[in-house]
Amino acid sequence: MAGQPAIDPMHQFSVHKIWQGPTFHVGGLTLDMSITNSVASMIAGAVIIVLFFALTARREIVPNRAQALAEALYNIVDKVLVTPIIGHQGRPYIPYLFTLFCVILVLNLMGVLLAIGNVAGLSLTFTVTSQLAITATLAVLTFFSVFILGFIKHGPKFLGLFFPSGMGVIGAILMAPIEMISYFVRPVTLAMRLFGNMLGGHVVMALFGSFVVALGILGLSGGVATLAFVPSVLSFAMIVALTGLELVVAVLQAFVFVALATVYLNEVVNFGHGH
Repeated sequence: MAGQPAIDPMHQFSVHKIWQGPTFHVGGLTLDMSITNSVASMIAGAVIIVLFFALTARREIVPNRAQALAEALYNIVDKVLVTPIIGHQGRPYIPYLFTLFCVILVLNLMGVLLAIGNVAGLSLTFTVTSQLAITATLAVLTFFSVFILGFIKHGPKFLGLFFPSGMGVIGAILMAPIEMISYFVRPVTLAMRLFGNMLGGHVVMALFGSFVVALGILGLSGGVATLAFVPSVLSFAMIVALTGLELVVAVLQAFVFVALATVYLNEVVNFGHGH
């Protein structure tokens, strides 16, 4: 309609400053210490995680609901992922994997639970995990931490991961480049999977939200236009359904990210053991 603002479902992913901070020049680098909506969301997520576990760190035999939730989250990483996949040798790495799981889970849930504000034009939150720079940072940090750990634990023998056994010298040499490509593409798939799922879901929710508002306004015109209330209500029902689906995806993507990180870590911890 003429005069109506264009629907822009990507606007919710725009990074903008909410506090102008100092700027430092270090060599050829410029460090801007301003707080953006992305940084503010990450700070809020960190505060939520710290407060939650600070308040649930109780030694009661019979846990309350909050403590039971905290223990359930820990058991997901410990009993469902690390112990079955790596074994007891993986226990030293639980703190990192558990932190990774909590960070992704909280940031995902924040983006879903407060995303309804975007429908009303309110920037209540910023979906951090819908930014490729963030998911790529988490993926690269995890991947190269595991890769470096492999050399620390096994030295040059760790390169044997790229040379399949039982293929002969020529076959192993031919397969080595393929194995290396498939190995080093892992952080790309880790980052893209989380990024794509969070981005796509929020775009669809924003589109249906715009349908609710636009069709509702059209229905107020009266006459035949009142029929627009029908698709407006249906669009609202879709938002409710999509919100439930996005909550499931938010939890599932945090689980999948850490599950894959655990599998990669298993290749290092149980290198050559066929675990």
